[in-house]
Amino acid sequence: MKCGQCGKDNDKVVDSRTSKDGFSIRRRRECTECGNRFTTYEHLEQTTMLIVKQTGIREPFERSKLLNGFLKACEKRPVGLHLIEQAVDEILTELRSESVREIPTRVIGAMVMDKLREIDHVAYVRFASVYRQFEDVGEFLEEIQALDPEASKKHQSEVLQAELFSEA
Repeated sequence: MKCGQCGKDNDKVVDSRTSKDGFSIRRRRECTECGNRFTTYEHLEQTTMLIVKQTGIREPFERSKLLNGFLKACEKRPVGLHLIEQAVDEILTELRSESVREIPTRVIGAMVMDKLREIDHVAYVRFASVYRQFEDVGEFLEEIQALDPEASKKHQSEVLQAELFSEA
């Protein structure tokens, strides 16, 4: 590494530590020519992932867009930021482990829905309504009933009972 002060490339590593996130190494270096100390970071080089939209357009994957989708779905819900960021990181880890360079948006959308189903049912239905482009209330009800089949059976039973009593 060239020293930022004198421009020479003679330095020694004084200290080396793994960063908090575990994805980079922080190194303290000292120039052997002028004694200047500086810090460098070593990161794992990631291949660029591309998102393939339904229109066929490809664009670079952006973690911030994924995070914003989660934040929008979980808005005004009792979901901590740490849970959302953990879900985003888990999706990223899964995508990277598959070593696929191009990912269709439908795959990412399905992964987000799976995570939201675990985190918060209201956030899940919010996201699903936009992702699946719900047209009417019936689609909302179907999705809600799919979340909790027992509640759905109870609701159907109550509707049937109400119909029986209204006929009498």
